[in-house]
Amino acid sequence: MKLSISRRAMLAGSAALALGPGLLRLARADNGVSDTTIRIGQSAVFSGPAKDFGVDYRAGIKLYFDRVNKSGGVNGRKIELISYDDAYDPAKTAVNTAKLIDEDKVFALTGYVATGNLAAAMPLAEKAGVPMFAPLVGTSSFRAKVNHHLFHVRAGYDVELRKIISHLSTIGIQSIAVVYQDSAFGKSNLATCEELAADYKVKVLKTFPLAITAEDAKAVVSGLAEAKPGAVVMIMAGRMVEVFMRDYRASAGGAPLYTLSVGITDAVGSAKRLDGKLAGLVTASIVPPPQALRVPIVADYQRDRAEFGEKIDSYTSLEGYIVARVMVEGLRRAGKTLTHDSFIAGLESIGSTRFGEFPVEYSAKNHNGSTFVDLEMYTRDGQLRR
Repeated sequence: MKLSISRRAMLAGSAALALGPGLLRLARADNGVSDTTIRIGQSAVFSGPAKDFGVDYRAGIKLYFDRVNKSGGVNGRKIELISYDDAYDPAKTAVNTAKLIDEDKVFALTGYVATGNLAAAMPLAEKAGVPMFAPLVGTSSFRAKVNHHLFHVRAGYDVELRKIISHLSTIGIQSIAVVYQDSAFGKSNLATCEELAADYKVKVLKTFPLAITAEDAKAVVSGLAEAKPGAVVMIMAGRMVEVFMRDYRASAGGAPLYTLSVGITDAVGSAKRLDGKLAGLVTASIVPPPQALRVPIVADYQRDRAEFGEKIDSYTSLEGYIVARVMVEGLRRAGKTLTHDSFIAGLESIGSTRFGEFPVEYSAKNHNGSTFVDLEMYTRDGQLRR
């Protein structure tokens, strides 16, 4: 006699109950959750010219997870972070993401780096129903509409660029040139920059692409000398900024330089390599200074660095620490029966709040997190001053 689908389902459920909690634990473990562990996956850049982003971001995330695990975990579960290197290559990001979801059976993804890499990962995450939390990406296209599975913490690049362009307009600079990374990140944010410049009546005289692997920027510098902009806005990440600044300063270019928050990660190293020529670069910052102990979350971060012996100390590692703290709050609010839906609901229930004075806002209609942006200027030794 054939059984109906509903009848078979009832019998399967009765069998699971008869076998006891062991089988139920296995079922939960399939999505990265057991009675004792929550498995979180990460694909990021840990090698090559942009490695500081992934290395520092992971260090900050792990630092807070270590703090939570030492205190007993989240609802009795310790957090395990599984990280793979994608070397900044979106194709590798896709391979790593598939492995994390299909083989490692992670509960959620976090700590991804770069626009193109996130674009490669999101279709896989969405298909599997796996939440993607706090990629180090501020590109507007990921934020215009709410994606049920995607949550941001850092402010968007549009907010950073608005801060820069509005500042330039306020101080009377009426023309700019833009040097942008020849990638999805650079091109999409160049368009945002041009729109904002039009809003503030700041003329974009010229735009210059620069390859991620560029060894020099002499052609760009020559073009800037002809354009004579009032300021130069850089939409680039990591060592590309150093390459450009080295050649621009060597040419005695005098226009003020502005960069997004992802422009410099290893500030002390950049200052040494540029032999003091980092001085004067203005950057957008999306977290407080890592030395600003007056800010409670920074004081917590520095306390935990000292306790757990973490040597990395940067804006990016502080960002990772904040990201992990917000993620843990979502996991805590999800309750003992941890599912993707309960985690997403937990994050959305946070509303408008502050984590150690760092502002974050979520709801069912807003997954964008923070809008905190400030402008700071580098000194010759890599320190930042407001």
